[in-house]
Amino acid sequence: MRIARSLRQFGLIVLMASLASAQSKVSPEERTAAYLQSVRSQPLLALAFLREMPKGGDLHNHLSGSIYAESWIDFAASDGLCVDRTTAVLIAPPCDAGCETFNSKPAVSCAHGDHILYNTMVDGWSMRNWNQGEESGHDHFFASFAKFDLASHSHAADMIAEAVSQAAADHLQFVELMHTADGMQAAQLGRKFGWDDELPKQREKLLAGGLKDVVAATSRKLTEDEGRMRARLKCGSPAAEPGCEVTVRYLYQVLRGLPREQVFAQVLLGFELASTDPRFVGLNLVMPEDWYIPMHDFELHMKMLDYLHEIYPKVHISLHAGELAMGLVPPEGLTFHVRDSVERGHAERIGHGVSVMNERDPLGLLREMAERDVLVEICLTSNDVILGVKGDEHPLPMYLEYGVPVALATDDEGVSRSDMTHEYWRAVGTYDFLTYKDLKRMARLSLEHSFLPGASLWSATTGFRTVSACSAGKTSAACQKFLDGSERATVQWRLEEEFGKFEKKF
Repeated sequence: MRIARSLRQFGLIVLMASLASAQSKVSPEERTAAYLQSVRSQPLLALAFLREMPKGGDLHNHLSGSIYAESWIDFAASDGLCVDRTTAVLIAPPCDAGCETFNSKPAVSCAHGDHILYNTMVDGWSMRNWNQGEESGHDHFFASFAKFDLASHSHAADMIAEAVSQAAADHLQFVELMHTADGMQAAQLGRKFGWDDELPKQREKLLAGGLKDVVAATSRKLTEDEGRMRARLKCGSPAAEPGCEVTVRYLYQVLRGLPREQVFAQVLLGFELASTDPRFVGLNLVMPEDWYIPMHDFELHMKMLDYLHEIYPKVHISLHAGELAMGLVPPEGLTFHVRDSVERGHAERIGHGVSVMNERDPLGLLREMAERDVLVEICLTSNDVILGVKGDEHPLPMYLEYGVPVALATDDEGVSRSDMTHEYWRAVGTYDFLTYKDLKRMARLSLEHSFLPGASLWSATTGFRTVSACSAGKTSAACQKFLDGSERATVQWRLEEEFGKFEKKF
């Protein structure tokens, strides 16, 4: 008996040693992946996991849409603005005297003591409590911007501060903010000069007629706004807030729903800014794709981009394309926007791309996008609330199947009442084939396809192997020299450091 007991104990010791040895051979990444898989059926545990997960960059983030309605109310109140009690539209003062409920144009500050008015404004300026029976998600979403727009005119610094603070809370390392930073000066200049079918002449008139001054003024204004943003966040001090650590760059935001002469002026300003101010890393065309002018002038907009790309070949372009669904526009309107944006608009990234499977030869287009390495900025919450497209109807699985690079993005997290963590949570909850390694790849690709200057940290993105200079780690002189010469690689390295810390917890 004593011998048998000893043999059993010896066997147990060997088994435990074997299990410990096997466990030690499992990488931190594999243990982390196993943990996420173990909590997929417990959404709140998955949410807690995803909250802490490093997420790289948010490449599709409209600055004005990133602000929550509660902040807009505070901004408007501080400016002494009024609000239409019925429509929730902000109005310039003077306001009605007093905060009585019968006043139709009270001061916004009245909302701080009037919960009905306050809730009306929050609901009107976001998708909170939206009721599909009253109006479409599409119409309610896009109508919100005009309602709070007046509060945005003097609060760019506060908006940037809020955007980077939210990015830090979501464990992002980088954000590209779409920002019409000139305050519509270029559009006004375009209206002044009118339209000329000869684009070279149009460009010459604008550059000679004051656009260069708009470029300089926009850069100066951004310097002032970023200075106020850093002061608000106490950057550079011992009390610096986490948002100070987020790297931020800007895409000049062109409003493609404007008349053609104003759109061209804004597009030209975007190319000029990105050529002269390193904080502007490219441009994008925004506003609802299904509206009359964006649909009617789509070919002209591609012609503008094609022409200016020849003059400014180093300027990066990301385009909204395929933010459409069947019934929103005639069938023909679904068949070419993504392809033309890539082939004629020179888009290096596509925002949304929801209607891609309605394009002519969609599978050929997917293969082309994979070959060209065109990344798609996937905005799951936005696509659901605006277009009603989600789950199996969303093309995310198709993009992945055909090797098109993708990254999750927030779009307008303030209006949507979401954040990057919940974009990841929605992805995990919707698509059970997505693993931790898939999410990690998306985060890495977000920085790989950012418009930050400099060489990539990766020799290739298939296995994400570092360049030879950094194969021995950051402590080597060669790696440090490489990182010092590349903003992109520096942010990528920071993401890898955060992944290392995160995965040690599992």
